[in-house]
Amino acid sequence: MKIAEIFYSLQGEGGLLGVPSVFVRTSGCNLRCSWCDTPYTSWQPEGDEMPVDEILAKVLAYPARHAVLTGGEPMIQPQLVPLSHALREAGWHITIETAGTVDAAVACDLMSISPKLANSTPAGDWAIRHENTRINLPVLRRLMAKCAFQLKFVVAAPEDLAEIRSLVETLGADPGHVILMPEGRSPELLRERSLWLAPICLEQGYRLSPRLHVELWGDRRGV
Repeated sequence: MKIAEIFYSLQGEGGLLGVPSVFVRTSGCNLRCSWCDTPYTSWQPEGDEMPVDEILAKVLAYPARHAVLTGGEPMIQPQLVPLSHALREAGWHITIETAGTVDAAVACDLMSISPKLANSTPAGDWAIRHENTRINLPVLRRLMAKCAFQLKFVVAAPEDLAEIRSLVETLGADPGHVILMPEGRSPELLRERSLWLAPICLEQGYRLSPRLHVELWGDRRGV
């Protein structure tokens, strides 16, 4: 499958924040978020075709037990299924980071689902396709039933909260599984948005996630 990068870092988002992890970033996506922080896996997909055995060998060479299969959208990669099962056989904890629009028979310990809000819809040729496919309720429900899960929402403005509340209610998700993460690619903007997200999390029982890798190393690849 097409791989943009494989690297060892700290998990920067969500419930496993700070855990040393090996990231396998696939290239290719069925959506086109306006604020995408990995355009090299969606708008202009880059990478090399690699067989599962080679990917697995690279992952197992790192001193970790947590693997994060991410993208782009990893669930559109057919070879993600055998890769995930090979990692399980090797005794690794597997997180899959997905937008929640595609299902597959993957092995997974944490399904990190990031449903895309209206704030993600781009202008131009991709607008209609993205808007029509960014939320898939049946798939979201199936993914939530597979294993432990988190619903991670990228929030750009207070107006996003109504859509989040509606979707959480429709899915019947416990607020403790809901994570709000500020949209932004600089520590300053992330902090600014976190300050008004914090009281919302306190009020609603949601969790607040920083983007630790951006705070530590800035907006760059391989971290």
